[in-house]
Amino acid sequence: MQPIISISALSKTYSSGFAALKHIDLDIRRGEIFALLGPNGAGKTTLISIICGLVNPTAGRVAVDGHDIIRDYRAARAMIGLVPQELTTDAFESVWNTVSFSRGLFGKPPNPAYIEELLKALSLWSKKDVRLVALSGGMKRRVLIAKALSHEPQVLFLDEPTAGVDVELRRDMWQLVRRLRDTGVTVILTTHYIEEAEEMADRVGVISKGELILVEDKETLMRKLGGKQLTLQLAAPLAQIPSALAHYGLVLAKGGTELVYRYEDEGEGEGRETAIADLLRDLGSAGICFADLHTAQRSLEDIFVSLVSAREQAVTEDAR
Repeated sequence: MQPIISISALSKTYSSGFAALKHIDLDIRRGEIFALLGPNGAGKTTLISIICGLVNPTAGRVAVDGHDIIRDYRAARAMIGLVPQELTTDAFESVWNTVSFSRGLFGKPPNPAYIEELLKALSLWSKKDVRLVALSGGMKRRVLIAKALSHEPQVLFLDEPTAGVDVELRRDMWQLVRRLRDTGVTVILTTHYIEEAEEMADRVGVISKGELILVEDKETLMRKLGGKQLTLQLAAPLAQIPSALAHYGLVLAKGGTELVYRYEDEGEGEGRETAIADLLRDLGSAGICFADLHTAQRSLEDIFVSLVSAREQAVTEDAR
């Protein structure tokens, strides 16, 4: 199946010489939720702005459902809804007029039934006649989402959509995102709440210093890089790990009161259980007693931090 968004050799260098994006290649699948993760200044917003036709690329090509964003801008842009980070609204218009006007900008005929359905889905129906200037920040964010969806786009960009919003809006938004995905809409989001990406995304991309360093199915990524760790709380502090236990790769933590054993999660297989049983037996043979133990799996946030840190270290070493 043809990707809904195809990006090839995309670069952006500003007049100051700053390279915001460096040779990005990325295909986004139709009907998926794609999470784009990266630290501040990594290039996330620049990439979104180029796809949405708000910033011109220095090199490369972007197509939305086969429409080139430069040669066929109107058709490409009509496919896209964008919820920006900033709360930019027409302060003295009503909610209903703002969302209806946004639909008309894309040449769509009036559809009061659709606008009503949209406002109800975003808990805005009771505010439909209220001027935007009188709304709270969370309600204004809901209006931005309604505007982005007013022309029934096939691609929705959410740029830090839940930054600074209340828990209720965050919950409503993700329910809406799931419904949109179920109807075939492609959703691309950036977020600082990485646990949201872990819960919502089908695929994850990580960008650092303008370079796309990883694109992977979330489940595959968690399986390959997630790993697990067994933490043993020791009955008595340990000064160092005995040499007889060196092959386990144990890490002494919290002033010698914990031992950490990291391992890959290969399911509930016999091999994994045998390895842990061998470790516990060898600890007993070494005279090391523990008071408690628990296991935990690396989160997407842990993976993200380690990937970005490794990339930044590599760039620093190359620059020397």
